[in-house]
Amino acid sequence: MSAQDIAGRGGSVTASIPRSEVRKVVFASSLGTVFEWYDFYLYATLAPFFAALFFPKENATAALLAAFATYAAGFLVRPFGAIVFGRIGDLVGRKYTFLVTILVMGFSTFAVGLLPTFESIGWAAPVLLVTLRLAQGLALGGEYGGAATYVAEHSEDHRRGYETAWIQTTATLGFFLSLLVIGICRFSGVMTPEQFSSWGWRIPFLVSLILLVFSVYIRLKLNESPVFQKMKSEGKGSKSPLTDSFLRYPNNKYVLLALLGATAGQGVVWYTGQFYALFFLTITLKVDGQLAYTLIAISLLIGTPFFIFFGWLSDRIGRLKIILAGCLIAALTYFPLFAGLTHYANPALEKYQEDVKISVAATDCSFHIFIFPWTNFTECDKAKDFLTKSGLSFESVPAIEGQAVQTTVGTTVLQGFNADAYKAALTESGYPAKADSAAMNTPMVVLILTIMMIYVTMVYGPIAAFLVELFPTRIRYTSMSLPYHIGNGWFGGMLPLLATAMVAASGDIYYGLWYPIVVAVMTLIIGVLFLRKNHTRTIED
Repeated sequence: MSAQDIAGRGGSVTASIPRSEVRKVVFASSLGTVFEWYDFYLYATLAPFFAALFFPKENATAALLAAFATYAAGFLVRPFGAIVFGRIGDLVGRKYTFLVTILVMGFSTFAVGLLPTFESIGWAAPVLLVTLRLAQGLALGGEYGGAATYVAEHSEDHRRGYETAWIQTTATLGFFLSLLVIGICRFSGVMTPEQFSSWGWRIPFLVSLILLVFSVYIRLKLNESPVFQKMKSEGKGSKSPLTDSFLRYPNNKYVLLALLGATAGQGVVWYTGQFYALFFLTITLKVDGQLAYTLIAISLLIGTPFFIFFGWLSDRIGRLKIILAGCLIAALTYFPLFAGLTHYANPALEKYQEDVKISVAATDCSFHIFIFPWTNFTECDKAKDFLTKSGLSFESVPAIEGQAVQTTVGTTVLQGFNADAYKAALTESGYPAKADSAAMNTPMVVLILTIMMIYVTMVYGPIAAFLVELFPTRIRYTSMSLPYHIGNGWFGGMLPLLATAMVAASGDIYYGLWYPIVVAVMTLIIGVLFLRKNHTRTIED
């Protein structure tokens, strides 16, 4: 029976869809989205590694910040992709819109594998890389809203949270897949570290072309959303989705509330539990890359089923209370959890910081977020960058007259900045340059990572159904995509960059956690005051 026939009889189009058809829709939508997240996270996982490939090597922390800025650029552009593709999705349809997004995403990722490095073509290399990252971000901005809307518009009201939760697993599965492919290339003995640095890093990007072909083939077999077909047959479609979404009350109010009272907090909790935890292990705690990837992968495998659980639970008790509970618990526990990571992953570093006091006295320190070719790094910046890159906290003290920067490591006083002198001072004071895997309490590290992963599933598992239910069919794709991608792309995607800069400026390796904590608390307050549960409503309007 067609959507038009059902609409004419006043029936529910979702109730009439066979369960086998719904499972096919969920599988096909999720598979394509896994691939797109895999594409996007390849760069995110390799961001510290890309710092040496595509940016100048004179200042390691500056190169890392530039790599994170390029990583963030793909997130910053996602809301614009949401606007462009959301409008097309509401005018033309869900199916063909996310066919376009997956093609743009796939070819952009493949092209990254063909890029020359900074050593070959200079500043043209990061310019090309940023261009491709922007294309990826635009495509992803249209992909998620299309997939979530498409699945929700095939689901019955009492199963919407459960079935859209499968879409929510795709970001984590794509992240895990990227870790797996990189791990095979980098750590399995297939190639040496030198080979991976020279050309092997390209393989995960080039392999994505195979995944692209398979995903497009699967999606071509899907039909248009029955809810969208019903809306079109009744002549209820919007002629101007952007105007109706963002310039007309009360929908514009719900767009803003969805952002500040749900997706902003969800975004920072998600990226703290997955990406920032990984960067903290490898960059700050000096855990071996292969071991860190393995620990994160284990926590992902343990935590992923909870996406489905919390999606299912949201069908029974509501989406909002689960999302806000995740924000609250995360905000209350991030500091002790990350302190626990230090204690269990690198106890020697923790002991060193207790025994050796480090201070920096300087006059001209700057707070750097975005790094450009003309960015000027002072002696203070270089000193703080060096200590931050070493995973060390330090105290900022008043400047010494006549000295641009004076750093004290234990009893050793260093005038100005000289990397070799700083290395020698750290070595002499007993600094552990690498985490000792034999001294690591691996079960406790996995437990902490899994706890943070559970927070991710709490805030992310129900979010698709929650956003779908806020907006009418005629502008649903546009309206839900923008707050989602601002929350995740701007609030969440900026987290590694802002947190790294905050740590370097403050001298406290945990100081960057204030960013996700403050955003999560903001979301909790706004969500409690201004949003209400909505999980029992029909979306066929």
